[in-house]
Amino acid sequence: MRARSILALLACAAALLSGVATPASAARTPTPPERLASPQPTDGSDEPARKKGTKETQRSTPDCPTPDEGETAACLQVTTPKSPFTQERPGAQVQDIVAIPDWCIENAYTGVWALRTQACEITGLLYTTYVIRNGVRTVTGEASFNVINYSYSSTSLPDWGHQIELSAYQGWGDALRASLSGVASGSGSCTTASSSFPARPISPLNTWLQGESYFSTTATAAGAIGSCTTTWSLTFTNGTYTPAGISYDMSEIRCDNATAGNAAVGCVVPWYASELVYSQSSYPSLASHVSRAQASGLPGATFDAPLTRTTNETIINTNRSLACGDAPSISGLSCDEYPIARSYEGLSSGGSRRTFDNCNFNLPQQTGPTGVSVCMITATENNAQGGLNTQFFRRERVLDGDPFRVTVGA
Repeated sequence: MRARSILALLACAAALLSGVATPASAARTPTPPERLASPQPTDGSDEPARKKGTKETQRSTPDCPTPDEGETAACLQVTTPKSPFTQERPGAQVQDIVAIPDWCIENAYTGVWALRTQACEITGLLYTTYVIRNGVRTVTGEASFNVINYSYSSTSLPDWGHQIELSAYQGWGDALRASLSGVASGSGSCTTASSSFPARPISPLNTWLQGESYFSTTATAAGAIGSCTTTWSLTFTNGTYTPAGISYDMSEIRCDNATAGNAAVGCVVPWYASELVYSQSSYPSLASHVSRAQASGLPGATFDAPLTRTTNETIINTNRSLACGDAPSISGLSCDEYPIARSYEGLSSGGSRRTFDNCNFNLPQQTGPTGVSVCMITATENNAQGGLNTQFFRRERVLDGDPFRVTVGA
């Protein structure tokens, strides 16, 4: 019962983030309405990012065994299918599987992609059966699979899901006689709430075999922060052929009860750089300064060059003092620095100050990725900026050392 409750809650959260409908079976599960009121990104932070170093999936598979004369064996190889992947996935048999988001489908075979509460990877897999005859390996069958590896969490729940889906889209011979089963496990600050992937035949082709698992964080005490990596271990069995296995882990999930202002425990993909948006229409002078600062080469606008959150008050105060300690006193204006003081990229890390026209500072106008830009902007906007930053860090559970982006919106 608890696993199904977790499922319903997380399915709703994932559906909101993915722009897909909640599965009907999950929608029928009674759920306390207040538990569904999870903070969700509403400021445009829905652009997926690829985890660095995963452009081409590198997944280890066991060496293919060399059986004795006349004996059979089977092995697995990770592949990247040549044909484009589509979301036409007929034959799904397992209920309560959360729909795969479009951004995952669109980035098939290019590594792990994520949002703040979701991570996904699509790869290929080749299952081969063979026999040794007269000392020569003779292939008796092959099956080519698409594999979808997907996890999803919520910023206001201590639980998350990890599902795995496989489908053989082409094959022949003895390989198509195989069955597939799996079991999920977690490593780190978590417990396994449930794991289900019963043995099923891989045939007929284009039938999706699906496993679902749910985990709970153990980082629930006040101030606790804990990470967990979850793994699906899959096994192909096929008569006299040796069992063949492969494991699929997913991007680490971090849960915490340490985000200032949050009473609930929540879980995120910590390497994803969420987007802090300053509205140009609501905060024109702030937005203008940030836009010009980033155009001059200062980091923060992109996944490749994000800012990094600091909660160290000494660093924050040093950043502010070095940037704005000598700001002029002008009625209705106050000093704004970019990168923001609550980032490790402030002047405490080195560099020099720069400015722009009409900013009321007698400083050079420079370019480059280091240093800080300062400008006198409307005081009410500058004061509002602090609240915007605090709400963003709380909503996205951005902790010390986490990357984040700063952009200017409409």
